[in-house]
Amino acid sequence: MSNREWQNTVEILHDAFNDGYAADILQLLMTTDELNALTTRVKIVQALLDGSTNQRQLKDQLGIGIATVTRGSNSLKIATPKFKAWLEAEFTKLNH
Repeated sequence: MSNREWQNTVEILHDAFNDGYAADILQLLMTTDELNALTTRVKIVQALLDGSTNQRQLKDQLGIGIATVTRGSNSLKIATPKFKAWLEAEFTKLNH
């Protein structure tokens, strides 16, 4: 995949979300298993940012492999502090 192809993909997703078609575009482009995996990844990131659950507990709670949790943890390690702060704020909004 070229950088241009990735940028085009991000742009169509951005436009779909802005125009109120978030669920539609995700359901069009992803299988049920992929949507479930995406939801699980969001849960992993949220729990890791929250810090109340360790990786092994998270693995057991979600019924997933430790490698899946580790991938989420590794992704968070390379995220910028600004992006992590944004994520934490978004998760806080979801929980209220």
